[in-house]
Amino acid sequence: MLLRARVILPITAPPIEDGAVRIEGERIVEVGRYKDLTNSDSHEHDLGEVILMPGLINAHCHLDYTNMGGVISPPSSFVDWIQTIIALKADWTYSDYANSWIAGANQLLESGCTTVADIECVPELIPEVWRSTPMRVHTFHELISVRGRQTPRAQVAEAVANFTNNPNPNGGVGLSPHAPYSTSSELRDEATRAANENSWCLCMHIAESEAEDQMFRNSSGEMFDWLARNNRSMADCGQSPVKLLHKSGMLSDHTIAVHCNELDSEDIELIARTKTHVVHCPQSHAYFGHNPFPLKELQNAGVNISLGTDSLASTKAPTSGLKPRLNLFDEVKQFAKANPNTPPQQISEMVTINSATALGHGDELGQVVTNAHADFITIPHSTNGDPYEALLEHEGLGSSVMINGRWIYAPLIG
Repeated sequence: MLLRARVILPITAPPIEDGAVRIEGERIVEVGRYKDLTNSDSHEHDLGEVILMPGLINAHCHLDYTNMGGVISPPSSFVDWIQTIIALKADWTYSDYANSWIAGANQLLESGCTTVADIECVPELIPEVWRSTPMRVHTFHELISVRGRQTPRAQVAEAVANFTNNPNPNGGVGLSPHAPYSTSSELRDEATRAANENSWCLCMHIAESEAEDQMFRNSSGEMFDWLARNNRSMADCGQSPVKLLHKSGMLSDHTIAVHCNELDSEDIELIARTKTHVVHCPQSHAYFGHNPFPLKELQNAGVNISLGTDSLASTKAPTSGLKPRLNLFDEVKQFAKANPNTPPQQISEMVTINSATALGHGDELGQVVTNAHADFITIPHSTNGDPYEALLEHEGLGSSVMINGRWIYAPLIG
């Protein structure tokens, strides 16, 4: 198959005007100008006035919580939100979570996302939910020890057994100790050991809020008092969450640190030195009103930064009264609004190649290059303007989506 488009946007190379991509099976075999790729027996598809680019990669999501969108109003404190979502989850059934997961996956697909890093809090959904979507799903089994009914070793062993007995057919797996405040040192150690033994990624919410920062640095505050009342050992407090995790060996190039809003210069140096990846979730960040994300400091240190949607349980409902939807283009817009000096190309990398790199697939996802997977989206583009600007302005809906060389949604394809 040969796909021709007004612009090919490889992401890791300059845009190609009147470009083409040749596909064999599920892989890209050639990329270049159309006039240089026409001498073959490939079946040609002229896609017309569009940009063809790699499918978007959502570096952090909770598909389980999709149908909670718009239910929880922005809270007075981060701890209030945690308590509210715990109560909400207690009333949900298996079917509620399954329907929510599938709805979220469909929303991401319809808005141009071909790969998602998803935190799974209901592992019983696996592997059925994987079969419900053609999207690549990198599933991280969530682990929490506060009020846990199992020992840390048993929790991790169960997660490992679940993934071993149910191999992911179109994605990857990993472990997600939820956050420093919701896990014990034993659970974090067990998760790190298991991830290393199985060559899996780790994903963790780190340094997200002022409450968490105050708990660990100062051994005080609302989160400290709440968790102490719930019998969490507070012996690991007295240092920043990043320094705590570094001492336990959790920071590495196989670790994805989500949020990272409350960092000092030493934290940033540790993240950079260990090659830990960072994910920023712009709409969730705005919902909670967190302190500014330290973008420039992390960039100057050379940290790989990606964007994610987080869950709809921490996203404001649209002013129109409609429920929010998972849409990575909305995150791009929110990020560009909060960081107007960031070049559009750099933002585009945060939802493509940077995310692929964080998941360990930078050579085959997130860019249009030879030997990469044929995962594409197309967005309308009928002008001579900057294609990266066009990406930032796109609403998400109406994109054509290809995964593994097969069109999943094709409204732009004749």
